[in-house]
Amino acid sequence: MPDRLMPDRLMQDRRLFLQGAGAGLLSSVMGGKIAFAQAPTEKRLVVLFLRGGMDGLHAVVPYADKNYHNLRGTIAVKDSLNINGYFGMHQSLRGLHGLYRQGELAIVPAAATQYRLRSHFDAQNMLENGSGTPFGASDGWLNRAIVGLNGGDRRMGLALGKQVPLILQGASGIQTWSQSGLDPVSDDFLSRLSLVYAGDETFAKALADARETAGASDMMGKSMSVNTRRKDDLIELAEAAGMLMSQPGGPRIAVMESVGWDTHYDQERRIKPKFQEVSDAVLALKKSLGAHWNQTAVLIVSEFGRTAAENGNRGTDHGTGGVAMIAGGAVKGGQILGKWPGLSRYSLFQKRDVRAENDYEGIFKSVLISHLGLTDSFVADTVLPGNKSKPMEGLIG
Repeated sequence: MPDRLMPDRLMQDRRLFLQGAGAGLLSSVMGGKIAFAQAPTEKRLVVLFLRGGMDGLHAVVPYADKNYHNLRGTIAVKDSLNINGYFGMHQSLRGLHGLYRQGELAIVPAAATQYRLRSHFDAQNMLENGSGTPFGASDGWLNRAIVGLNGGDRRMGLALGKQVPLILQGASGIQTWSQSGLDPVSDDFLSRLSLVYAGDETFAKALADARETAGASDMMGKSMSVNTRRKDDLIELAEAAGMLMSQPGGPRIAVMESVGWDTHYDQERRIKPKFQEVSDAVLALKKSLGAHWNQTAVLIVSEFGRTAAENGNRGTDHGTGGVAMIAGGAVKGGQILGKWPGLSRYSLFQKRDVRAENDYEGIFKSVLISHLGLTDSFVADTVLPGNKSKPMEGLIG
């Protein structure tokens, strides 16, 4: 796993990236080059990974399927927001429903990777490494995509939160951003520190990068009301992503994570605020990106779906087919894509799960090729090796 770029002589003082208490931390990973060099693309991609197995049938509700209410029992979603007379969307996803109506959100039900077992660890690893098997690669497919875009010479990737997820680990250097509670240091101290180490090229470059990005951190700290939210709140991370990705030489590919989607019990109570947070975070990202939203695709995915039937604890267990949602101004939204198998007993996978008719990998390929501009052969051979799924058609505008 890559380490944060800060020499020992910096005494690991992340405050060099801060201009005020509660401002964001922006650090660069791997290498000592200027963080904000010329971007090789103006397209933006954000991956929002919902860890734990988000229940697709609770988010995008096939309320017109005659089997739905029988399977779901007490946790069946009532009064969903209508999509097309067959599917609806949970009320707490009202913001995403609005994007759908505006043509800025597409939905792919019955979706998953080609993994068909039910281990969180294996499923998450396979989704992130992109090799087609759990633990089949030690780096992430999104990092390999960045290498294909610019040879890894520029840190286009951005990890938001406390750690760098596997999907962004690899040969290409990336940047990280998270909230820090450290006290600020003064400009006078930084200036004196610059003089002390003026003859040290490595330190001087790291410090220059830090001071260059401090203005962006200060802007974020002032505009996001950080003191009113918990550390690394998803909405706050989305605002930070938008502000950093809006910079002329800022990152172009970002990953955010949300945990707590393993709803074995009391599902409605537990999942409702999670839906609200995701919906609000995507809207916050749109607002923060401004005009750049028109060049952005946002992938919302989870490692697998959940059982079609309610369990004995007013929840659901690990399943197979879930849902993918793809937002952004670059997306051909307002449509439901892919195949839908239905919920009859004979349609369910192993008589218990939504059958995954639509591969995440096909969605990923569509975004990588049609949106970011990578070649078919590079994606097939390097980014997602061993996967035979075709790019999903009609997704990118």
